Amino acid sequence: MIERKDQRTEDTWDLSLLAEDGESWEKEMRKLRKAFRKAGSYKGTLLTSPDSLYNALVYLKETSMLSERVGNWAFLSYEADSMDKDVQRRLGTYQAAAASFSEAISYFSPELMAGDEKLIREWMKEPRFREFRIWMRKTLREKKHVLSESEERIMSLFSPVSGGAEKTFMDLNNIELEFDDVEGEKLTHGTYAKFLKNPDEKIRREAYSSYYKAYDAHKHTLSDLYAASINEDIFVSKARKFRSSLEAALFPDDIPESVYTSLISSVHEAFPTLHEYYRVKAKVIGKEKLRHWDCYIPMVPGIESHHSYDEAVGLISEAVKPLGEEYRSTLVKGLTEDRWVDRYENKGKRSGAFSAGSYAGNPYILTNFEDSVLDSVFTLIHEGGHSMHSWYSVRNNPYMCYDYSIFEAEVASTFNENLLSHYLLEHASSDEEAAYIIGKNLDDIVATLFRQTMFAEFELLIHRKAENEEPITLDVMRSEYGRLQREYFGDAMEFEDVSNLECLRIPHFYRAFYCYKYATGISASIALSERVLSGGDKERDDYISFLKSGGSRTPIKALRVAGVDMASPLPVKAAAEHFGQLLERFRSLRSV
Repeated sequence: MIERKDQRTEDTWDLSLLAEDGESWEKEMRKLRKAFRKAGSYKGTLLTSPDSLYNALVYLKETSMLSERVGNWAFLSYEADSMDKDVQRRLGTYQAAAASFSEAISYFSPELMAGDEKLIREWMKEPRFREFRIWMRKTLREKKHVLSESEERIMSLFSPVSGGAEKTFMDLNNIELEFDDVEGEKLTHGTYAKFLKNPDEKIRREAYSSYYKAYDAHKHTLSDLYAASINEDIFVSKARKFRSSLEAALFPDDIPESVYTSLISSVHEAFPTLHEYYRVKAKVIGKEKLRHWDCYIPMVPGIESHHSYDEAVGLISEAVKPLGEEYRSTLVKGLTEDRWVDRYENKGKRSGAFSAGSYAGNPYILTNFEDSVLDSVFTLIHEGGHSMHSWYSVRNNPYMCYDYSIFEAEVASTFNENLLSHYLLEHASSDEEAAYIIGKNLDDIVATLFRQTMFAEFELLIHRKAENEEPITLDVMRSEYGRLQREYFGDAMEFEDVSNLECLRIPHFYRAFYCYKYATGISASIALSERVLSGGDKERDDYISFLKSGGSRTPIKALRVAGVDMASPLPVKAAAEHFGQLLERFRSLRSV
């Protein structure tokens, strides 16, 4: 694997809109520290007059914008090369300063909450407060979960400790885990997916065994880290007077718990179709039963798929045309000449992919592109969906309410994947290629709807056990996860002794109750992409209006603007039905 310094400049993201270089960042960091020191000067003055409140809100906005820019540069630099000592130091420097600011500004919310809410709302009617109205409304909604000033100070003092389990997991996972070579080739997080799609079962088995051998060697440490993260979730939820860690996680987005639980129940109803999918997969690869290393092999093996990065961008350009020229041209320019993307794997770089939008700078994308894996094209258009969501949000909202929720974000990303699947299927040159694309679509829905719901169910089960004061041990984690694996995969799968160690390697588990958003997101995106593809200007404009809404509405309301109601279980049920229809179409093409 290459060193960071050996990456070509054009293959890396351009962070210059955040900071030109390390020296420039240090200057901005000093400026930020100076701004942070003014935090206490507004204490006791917030509600003395409309002018005082306005000045404090302007300070909060401007300081937060600077903090976001400085913090993003440090964070993105670290994610691209976590082995660089200067990068490590800068991120640590920023995090320490931000934690001190959090402590210094901890009086802000309690002071607002202690005031006359009717008076605050009256002041908010003044035109100058327009950019702060939505933020204030959301802030006042949190009133019953905001603590006293002294308690908020304690919570802010806890912030440097918060996330320690996640950071340790990420360092262990991305830097210190060592995998045996596979057939003389280096196994990494980035190449693991490629190995598991290899038609040679010996290579798949060898990659799987090497991968889980590393996790098995660290299983006690990993289980302790996850247990610590769960305990942190419970501490915060109790401290903030929520009934559970699930309620605490859903509260900021105003998502009813019924959305989470009905997702699980609706997916359970679709188990017969899911189990049939695995039986069909076993048949098409010529096996009586699948082994765990067989799950990711394409439904139609043998079709070569090689796309360079530039070729991938060309496909994406065609696929997103239904969203209009502004969307298409902006995304293509961002993926190429504007250098939104850090493209390829290097030592110390985070595995996987993400999009990191911000009010200043570009909506950056980290990926580990592999030209021999079609998934890399889907990953790029997925993250491009996030980035275009950010692009529209920034241009249509003030800073204090531009940031949309993850619940909405996973719609924008999987929507784009649906567009790519549709484009590829329309341009398939044979039944074999059509079956391959449908099989890929089936695999993706399994990964996003069914698999993420399994993760979500595991999170709920394990948090509830901890909340009921049951010890969360390695054996408990493995037992619960293994039971869910058997329920979701059905009788077409034969598991390995290490299969249930999968629960120890999922990064999103360190962001509690995050995974369900992928499943609800793809359910909404299936409905919306079909609406746009079969509709006209209105349907497209409704969807673009959703992207533009940013954080100005609650997620449920924003998605209603686009044309889908996620407070109802119907979109999830419809997504499962869509999956069943695809499976039947695949079976007819392959005669299985």
